Amino acid sequence: MRRRTFVHTSLAAIGGLLLAGCDDKSQPATVGTGGHDDGREWMMPEEGQLHARTWMAFGATERIWGAELLPEVQRNLATIATTIGRFEPVSMLVRPGEMGLAQSLMGGSNVELIPAEIDDLWIRDTGPVFVGSGNTRAGVDFNFNGWGGKQEHRRDAGVARFVTGRAGVETLETDLVLEGGGIEVDGEGTAIITESCVLNNNRNPGWKKRDVEEELAYLLGIEKVIWLPGIAGEDITDGHTDFYARFARPGVVVAGLDNDPDSYDYDVTRTHLDILHSATDVHGRPLQVEVLEGPSTVREKFAADDFAAGYINFYVCNGAVIAPEFGDPDTDPATRETLERLFPDREVVQIDIDAVAAGGGGIHCTTQQEPAA
Repeated sequence: MRRRTFVHTSLAAIGGLLLAGCDDKSQPATVGTGGHDDGREWMMPEEGQLHARTWMAFGATERIWGAELLPEVQRNLATIATTIGRFEPVSMLVRPGEMGLAQSLMGGSNVELIPAEIDDLWIRDTGPVFVGSGNTRAGVDFNFNGWGGKQEHRRDAGVARFVTGRAGVETLETDLVLEGGGIEVDGEGTAIITESCVLNNNRNPGWKKRDVEEELAYLLGIEKVIWLPGIAGEDITDGHTDFYARFARPGVVVAGLDNDPDSYDYDVTRTHLDILHSATDVHGRPLQVEVLEGPSTVREKFAADDFAAGYINFYVCNGAVIAPEFGDPDTDPATRETLERLFPDREVVQIDIDAVAAGGGGIHCTTQQEPAA
């Protein structure tokens, strides 16, 4: 379950920002936005609720991905987009100079290509988190900062506001720095969040759990947070939630298990399972925890230390669950069986996204749902 590593060339480009851990010794920054007295109650819907569309970004570059991997990643993005496009509209941000390439890969499908200036492809983190209040929709701009200053992000920092404008909804502002991959919600007020990401001083110095919970109560309608420790400094995201635990529906959580004793996630995933097995949701219900074991083998072409070999990073869209397959004869079919049991009214589609996984990400990382009105 390895994930994205640090991009050292980009660190130099932004001045080599110091990376801090998840302690409480830093000087506090501004905590909370204030001004949350407008009487509105926002709620982030669970991913399985009806979507208006899926947002993606055709943003891979040779500088970040390398010349050999780049065309494979672009084809993977097209595969993800066109597969989702069988079930709902997809809007793909594309740099103007790559519009012809994107058209050749996705033309004629249910994928809208939108010219936009972007740095990379991870719209789960750079894009807005969509919320609703009554009949009003909005998108939260969580101040993407390159996962704590680890990658150049000048253009990607503007993606959230660009997407909300394109979607025709209000942009909600906050002082909190948070990526969409760092939070998982059940749509009823329960969230799962990794401490290693959100309480990290490279994002939110001085913030405590209570500060985060109060901010998310207004922005996302969160009433209870199940905190997982995660692990900081091992990958570029500092341990995003969407590689560890996902809600299949309220009260049901799918969690990853890494059985490689040499992996930094070996102990972490076991700790997370212990926490989830003893946790309750906002209604006081014990969670039903389903486990997806990571593959023991992957296809050799892209196998490397940074390969993200985990099944938890699936994506739920209208009528389907889009999940990876890695060529493991045991865990690939076991994953399909579990997902078909948990999502009986949806088609489970497994696709090869090895090039994206070689860069340390997955399907969920490349997508952002816009809920239907």
